[in-house]
Amino acid sequence: MPGPVHEGDLYGPLPDALRGRVDVLVANAPYVPTEAIALMPPEARDHEARAALDGGADGLDVQRRVAAGAPDWLAPGGALLIETGRQQAPATLAACTGAGLTGRLVEDDDLAATVVVAVRGA
Repeated sequence: MPGPVHEGDLYGPLPDALRGRVDVLVANAPYVPTEAIALMPPEARDHEARAALDGGADGLDVQRRVAAGAPDWLAPGGALLIETGRQQAPATLAACTGAGLTGRLVEDDDLAATVVVAVRGA
């Protein structure tokens, strides 16, 4: 049976009882720089909500917020998995390590996917 759904801005709607207890946190936060949205394929830019695409000037505004808040919610040894663009991956990783997490990049060329895996220390 699935757990409850909490809707809102990032960590805001989560119950305090989850703080420090989350084993895996998965985020598909926007990472497209605002000016690059116009260059995206029409099926993405014309049919996705702008909030799902627009990551701000460098594409990392929301990702930095996710990384900054993750240590408060992750259990010791818990992991944040955050999708990012290949070009933004070093900065996304830096945001995670700057928040005190130990991170690494995982890339899948077949899926054209880049993910930062960042773990909270035990």
